[in-house]
Amino acid sequence: MNQILDAILAPESTREDFAALPLPDSYRAVTVHKDEADMFDGLPTKEKDPRKSLHVEEVPVPELGPGEALVAVMASSVNYNSVWTSIFEPMSTFGFLERYGKLSPLTKRHDLPYHVIGSDLAGVVLRTGPGVNSWKPGDEVVAHCLSVELESADGHNDTMLDPEQRIWGFETNFGGLAEIALVKSNQLMPKPDHLSWEEAAAPGLVNSTAYRQLVSRNGAGMKQGDNVLIWGASGGLGSYATQFALAGGANPICVVSSDQKAEICRKMGAEAIIDRNAEGYKFWKDEHSQDPREWKRFGKRIRELTGGEDVDIVFEHPGRETFGASVYVTRKGGTIVTCASTSGYTHEYDNRYLWMSLKRIVGSHFANYREAWEANRLIAKGKIHPTLSKTYSLEETGQAAYDVHRNLHQGKVGVLALAPEEGMGVRDAEMRAKHIDAINRFRNV
Repeated sequence: MNQILDAILAPESTREDFAALPLPDSYRAVTVHKDEADMFDGLPTKEKDPRKSLHVEEVPVPELGPGEALVAVMASSVNYNSVWTSIFEPMSTFGFLERYGKLSPLTKRHDLPYHVIGSDLAGVVLRTGPGVNSWKPGDEVVAHCLSVELESADGHNDTMLDPEQRIWGFETNFGGLAEIALVKSNQLMPKPDHLSWEEAAAPGLVNSTAYRQLVSRNGAGMKQGDNVLIWGASGGLGSYATQFALAGGANPICVVSSDQKAEICRKMGAEAIIDRNAEGYKFWKDEHSQDPREWKRFGKRIRELTGGEDVDIVFEHPGRETFGASVYVTRKGGTIVTCASTSGYTHEYDNRYLWMSLKRIVGSHFANYREAWEANRLIAKGKIHPTLSKTYSLEETGQAAYDVHRNLHQGKVGVLALAPEEGMGVRDAEMRAKHIDAINRFRNV
């Protein structure tokens, strides 16, 4: 691994140098263990501690197959799917690996007693398998997390509809929270030159997810002038949704849970902000009953911020806790677009406010190849910026996942893999200088 890192850090290294590097037999990776999948049984979700289930250990370098690439990972980041994996909710990811392993002799590699997790990376291509033409050893890349087989016609109009669609590092093995990752070559995209390794690794999953959910015609199809309610507007997903709304001429109404998070939204350029804790919104009377009076109070507050208008789009991801309110406050003919359910998967709402007002609920999951590429292009152009707030070492990934699990973070948290320190990997200092305030907006908050 030292030879690989030396080659990456040496400015004179060529593609031929990278192609000639020997691969190690093993590498350090963040894993969960199959024989520990029941370690949190009986505990409430919030008491499940990723620091106890995530391991940093040496694992063998996987076999490289056709259409694949091995990437030296300089940095990665923690997503909510990393938290789900670490607490074995809503189910153990080893079920995903077992099913994938039955698909072919090649995918059998993924069915192991350990799972290398992580769905983001920024790094350097080390090897490519047969049939890979667009990428060469030495290329600096980021990776999106869509893994598909594309043997069915269903996936060729929208790759997210492929029957064998999976999220790399969550439903497959050999993810990005490691020194080396195995990806399909069509997951690779150019690393933005003006960003450091950890900054470039942060947007991938959440930026692409927010793009499809809010901007794409496969999601809400946001247009100029739309009022967009964004839950968790300073968080991993919401911080990108807020930027897309502002960049696209929409009006974000940012829902946050503290004045500190409200200030972050103001720094992004948002003006309409609701601090749900300060204003005391409680959408559930108890575990079984929602409070429609709170929906109405919430809707009134939104109209105060929009000049009397209801929202055209609700950017939903908390799920159970907020979904009833989301359906209620959406304007007639509007759209509630949902991904994830971080507060619970069982959503409840009053259907009268949906059907009689011709509203739509749209399910959105990650992004197809084109959407991921377009979202990354906006990062590379400096139109959308990373929301990295803090960076951990690979050994501290358990603590990073714990912080995300307990909502102790802002934006995204990064993880250094091979990169020995923060701030490395910048290739375009002039462009970086133009955007440095936006790049650092979430830092040290």
